[in-house]
Amino acid sequence: MIRGFHFADLLTIANGCCGIAAVFHAMRFVASHETAQLYVAVVLVPLAIVFDLLDGRVARWRHKASPMGREMDSLADVISFGVAPAAIAFAVGLNTALDQALLIYFAVCGLSRLARFNITAEELAGEGGKVTHFEGTPIPTSIVPLGLLLILYRNEALLPVQPFGIRMHLVSLLFALSGSLMISKTLRIPKP
Repeated sequence: MIRGFHFADLLTIANGCCGIAAVFHAMRFVASHETAQLYVAVVLVPLAIVFDLLDGRVARWRHKASPMGREMDSLADVISFGVAPAAIAFAVGLNTALDQALLIYFAVCGLSRLARFNITAEELAGEGGKVTHFEGTPIPTSIVPLGLLLILYRNEALLPVQPFGIRMHLVSLLFALSGSLMISKTLRIPKP
């Protein structure tokens, strides 16, 4: 099977590897409290974006786009931009029951967004066979709440609150908002 991979597929696999490694480094951070592990986890997410941008371009340039490549791309994106940011957020302290529920919601929104994209991509494609716009924000935009989380973490300001006696961190609402924007059907963003 590996012999059947194209160069674009290898870039997609590199995207997924970045996401998986980010989760591992987040777990190492929880175990060791070494901030270097956290920073490596966070840096791997934008690196995954680089591979995500390159894989589609290479596939189109080499005329090697395939249904398998499209599916692998979505699976890698769920790991790198859905699961990894949620794992990093949990690792830095967004770990109350409500925080966890919001992080799960965020990751499931990313999963749903990509599933919807895969189903509707052919319908949304213009004359050139390429999708002209995104419905909802693309899942790599998860780098925004992740970046804000890192800034707040470095400033020891994760904003813990207790509404109605339920502990949570306000920053977890950023992840919920990001997830909601991903699954919005009314938000249309032109695709570059």
